[in-house]
Amino acid sequence: MIYDGHCHVASTDFIPDAFIGDVAVGMRRRLDAVAAGPPLDRLHESYRAQHRDHDADRLVAEMDAAGVARAVLMVPDFGLVMPGRLDLAEMARRHHEIRLRHPGRFWVYLGADPRRGAAGADAFAELVDRYAFDGMKLYPPCGYSPSDPSLYPYYEVCRSRSLPVFVHTGPTAHSLTFTTSEAILVDRAARDFPDVSFVLGHGGVTDVEVSSYLAAHRPNVYLDTGGFAGSPLVGGWPAHLNRLFRLGISHKIIFGTDWPLNQLTGGLQRLVGAVCDGDEVFAGVSRRDRDLVLRENLLRVLSPRSAADAGPSPARPGRPVSGATG
Repeated sequence: MIYDGHCHVASTDFIPDAFIGDVAVGMRRRLDAVAAGPPLDRLHESYRAQHRDHDADRLVAEMDAAGVARAVLMVPDFGLVMPGRLDLAEMARRHHEIRLRHPGRFWVYLGADPRRGAAGADAFAELVDRYAFDGMKLYPPCGYSPSDPSLYPYYEVCRSRSLPVFVHTGPTAHSLTFTTSEAILVDRAARDFPDVSFVLGHGGVTDVEVSSYLAAHRPNVYLDTGGFAGSPLVGGWPAHLNRLFRLGISHKIIFGTDWPLNQLTGGLQRLVGAVCDGDEVFAGVSRRDRDLVLRENLLRVLSPRSAADAGPSPARPGRPVSGATG
């Protein structure tokens, strides 16, 4: 059974158009480096059109085809830097409706921004309790450090409810800052809240040396592989993941794709097939470590309630659900 620890609903209701525009600018620059690409406005509209899966129906179909039983949906709080169509409370309600529409398929990590102050922490706690959400999502490129003391009331909410904290690390949209997204910046918070699990989003792809060091030596720090298929990696992403999985920290690595990025790399079925059925990614990796990465580590960081809620779900044809883990 495979769990994807890092997904988003591909919807303009949840992803600000300014963020989509930043991605389009990056695509245009890469295309212009090798050949004349389409006009920027056409690229922007094309990428926007790929974000109309407002109820996650297409994502669930992709998961079914790929044999992904469940996934974590991230709900970043961009509201103070990139206003979107909905406020955080409405996005929370809509993600709750998505879970009701697709029972047993999703966990949800709700976003937060410490600059919303004490009222923001109270609102976060109220929404988490109302909808029984499963974790917190932080996006430090919006302009704050994950160890800023203003986040500590939020961490107290997570500590009291056994919720993990997922922290974006590394590069992102070109209009946002990278200075607050370095992996090492989570260290103080992880030390001050030893009973809260911190997951370094993209930590298995960018700033890998520091992320791996933290995961190896901080008991409550994990990293994920989100975005691996779309990142520039020496020797290609299969070889990169294989090196990562042989570092001796597979008990601290969570498999994640960062969907909907995979729309541009053949979709989940092709991607998960290359990971699980290819010859390179898990070469020389024990079956036990494979199971930890693909399923068990995510269950370890989830609250007891969320982990207990995990149950059998449809598998991709040709890959049985039962017996897939040790």
